[in-house]
Amino acid sequence: MSNQTETSVISVKNLTQRYGKGRIIYENLSFEVPRGRILGLLGKNGTGKTTTINILMGFLKPQSGECKIFGEDITCMSASTRSRIALLLEGHVQYSFMTIRQIERFYSQFYPKWNSEAYYGLMKKLKVTPEQKISSMSNGQRSQVALGLILAQNADLLVLDDFSLGLDPGYRRLFIEYLRDFVKNEGKTVFMTSHIIQDLERLIDDCIIMDYGRILTQMPVDELMSTLRRYSYSEGNLPSGDGIFSPWHTGNENEFYSFLPESEVRILLDKQGIKPSDLKSEAPASLEDAFIGLTGRY
Repeated sequence: MSNQTETSVISVKNLTQRYGKGRIIYENLSFEVPRGRILGLLGKNGTGKTTTINILMGFLKPQSGECKIFGEDITCMSASTRSRIALLLEGHVQYSFMTIRQIERFYSQFYPKWNSEAYYGLMKKLKVTPEQKISSMSNGQRSQVALGLILAQNADLLVLDDFSLGLDPGYRRLFIEYLRDFVKNEGKTVFMTSHIIQDLERLIDDCIIMDYGRILTQMPVDELMSTLRRYSYSEGNLPSGDGIFSPWHTGNENEFYSFLPESEVRILLDKQGIKPSDLKSEAPASLEDAFIGLTGRY
């Protein structure tokens, strides 16, 4: 992934944030979001995903470090640059007394680049009519209306915090497919989080996997799935050290994850006095497996 800020929509360098004077959320956090990519920020609860979004959007002042969007510092961002960003913090829509058509007309007055087709295209997939009142819709449909209004802003950067909250599997799949087509066809950039990681496997190009206080990895999803390996064996102790993730004993099997090739893993195990005769390696079955393999079960 490119680290050149001139091709990056979001650039974060050495960001440090704490809860008061106590626990560090993260320290010296650095990452880039390349233009035209969909990047997913993944992490367990409390690792700082929403905090990161709040800092990027200017709702929370960073304690140290530098954050830029479209080359501008987020602490003094111009109105013209802010207009290029669409933000979804909660997937629910206000003004539920309005109809599908009325709320689109209302919001369109505030956004000069408004794209009605993006909104009505999603409404068509929902099979709702323009005169249907939002108050008569299900929670999942209302969330999709909110997402449609975000897309219609026609912003260059979409920031979606837990976009799938409250959506059932069918609506999540519908929006994922619609969003990916929209972003690729329109050349948008997306920075997003979700607690439902299996959804993101079909959507994101790149991922950042956070642990408490640090980034474990940042890379394209295809690269992650092809280079991370799950290692297992039946005899000996569990390994430790750099390059070893989530060592775990279950039943008669020891397992861990690593980006190291098998030849280097065998050397590392041998140095720790572990000499399994049945060492096996396999790629993670899904992005969720890779996430758990890097962050641990608990």
